[in-house]
Amino acid sequence: MALLDTPVCNFDWPAPDFELQDPDGQTTTLLSAMGPKGLLVAFLCNHCPYVQAIAERLAEDTNELKATGVNTVAIMSNDYDLVPADSPANMKAYAKLSGWTFPYLVDEGQAVGKAYGAVCTPDFFGFNAHGGLQYRGRLDSAAMGNPDGRTRELVHAMRQVAETGKGPQDQIPSMGCSIKWR
Repeated sequence: MALLDTPVCNFDWPAPDFELQDPDGQTTTLLSAMGPKGLLVAFLCNHCPYVQAIAERLAEDTNELKATGVNTVAIMSNDYDLVPADSPANMKAYAKLSGWTFPYLVDEGQAVGKAYGAVCTPDFFGFNAHGGLQYRGRLDSAAMGNPDGRTRELVHAMRQVAETGKGPQDQIPSMGCSIKWR
């Protein structure tokens, strides 16, 4: 399990379109996922200790963002034949356990993860309402530690995006386990 950091934000890079299904077969597209003020695309998986450490905070933060007009969609691009814990059945159970209310989609062919240039889990892409990238940073300052007193960097950035259409210039990369490519 290699530890990787996300690249620096490429401001205004256009969100690649996608059409993916959740474990129940419900289809979500970029257009259907987009909120009136933006969209957070999160590359996640079930087995990664970095995702496990932030899962409940992510649920809380994305629910708050939804109230500001920023929707969230999560994409699981890992090869779940290699990592069975990330199978669609386990995705459904893990999302429920974590309190995630956003769509958690299966990137079976891994094409969406590659189109986005996702490198790790978690990997966050924050887009404005026009689909331009404005945030490519971490969830918060707590990382895998104690969340008391955390700086909620993703929430602050996406609130700024919702209000102005632009993200902060200074962003701290997310870090996590490498995506398990075929």
